[in-house]
Amino acid sequence: MLKTENKNTLSIYTDGGARGNPGPAAIGVVIFNEKGERISEISKYIGPATNNVAEYVAVVYGLQEAVYLRAHKVILHVDSQLVAKQLKGAYKVKDQNLRKFFDISIALLQKIAISEIREIPREKNKDADKLVNKALDSFLI
Repeated sequence: MLKTENKNTLSIYTDGGARGNPGPAAIGVVIFNEKGERISEISKYIGPATNNVAEYVAVVYGLQEAVYLRAHKVILHVDSQLVAKQLKGAYKVKDQNLRKFFDISIALLQKIAISEIREIPREKNKDADKLVNKALDSFLI
């Protein structure tokens, strides 16, 4: 019997934030399978960074996890307009610090057969936001 190719779809919600900009920063990532079941989450303090760097680091972590899980399709949900528009090619990446994370994100997206980037309102990203605050609160206590 032939083994069928894995055709799993993952929905990834990412968020990054810094208290102060720059300041202590953290990321939150929540990954759901095609059934809507939460299969992975990441809450991590990343050190001093800007909000935009934290947003990109969250995307990188989420996409790394998707590649590890051998996702066939990824729907990436981000609440950062800048990150969404840069990844879609609508905005140029002028900041050289962000360029590194953009390049890594694009390289990871190329490892996934189908990808879609969705800009979502902040209120639709509460789970990832909670993970950001959990990491920051744990570090800053």
